Amino acid sequence: MTTKTTKSKKSTPAVIELEQEEPVIETMEDSEEFITFKRSHFYSVLVVLAFAVGLLLGFVIWGRGSNVVTVAADAAAADVAAAPPSGQVAEVPVTPQPQYTRYDIPTEGYPSLGPDDAPITIVEFSDFQCPFCRRFHEETYQALLDAYPGQIRFVYRNLPLTSIHPDAMPSAIASLCANDQNVYWDYHGKLFSSETLTRETFIQYATDLNLNVDEFTVCLDSGKHDEFIQQDMDFALNLGVQSTPTFFVNGLAIVGAQPLSSFTQIIDLELAGEIP
Repeated sequence: MTTKTTKSKKSTPAVIELEQEEPVIETMEDSEEFITFKRSHFYSVLVVLAFAVGLLLGFVIWGRGSNVVTVAADAAAADVAAAPPSGQVAEVPVTPQPQYTRYDIPTEGYPSLGPDDAPITIVEFSDFQCPFCRRFHEETYQALLDAYPGQIRFVYRNLPLTSIHPDAMPSAIASLCANDQNVYWDYHGKLFSSETLTRETFIQYATDLNLNVDEFTVCLDSGKHDEFIQQDMDFALNLGVQSTPTFFVNGLAIVGAQPLSSFTQIIDLELAGEIP
């Protein structure tokens, strides 16, 4: 729209000026015909030339003006596209930081392995009949302890999923009966390596580990550890634990039979003091 207006203003005045000169030429024709003829011819040529010069001048000026307007418009458009809206400050992308939640998980009085003053405490809520718990203990458990010698205290808490794992509760009881004779972790390892979890299996493992089998058998039938296990289950469910295995690394949750890298990532940050 701006370009067309500029062309009109430059070309139209030249045409109007030539038209205003024409009545003067006609007046001169009345007095001297011959001369008038030559003059009129001469003036006609001048009119044509002037008209052509006016058009050329208008075109040059209009052409130059249109180029400036175009470049300016392009530059302005580029500035507008690059600039933030009026009254706003350009936003710098910010990488969101991961959010960590620590849970208070009691460890006193539960079977544990490793130094009491270890910088990393891992609490596992688990089920001896759970296939994913077994996978963790076969693929990750020992590798994790070996990766941080002397730096991990590992605590085991029971969460037998009795509705789908009928042998999980008896296995938990058997492990605590072994704990009464200070053979918890060896017995713990045998339970996770077993294809069957029956009373006969429990007694066989007690025999293999040189436990007092009579004392062990009495413990299995006594119900002395039932309430302790139930409290574990209630605590985990009230905390919101919904599956096994679930781990808490210094109170930071890791859910499922995760690979070693999932644990080392958290542990390395924790040891470096980078997690609030």
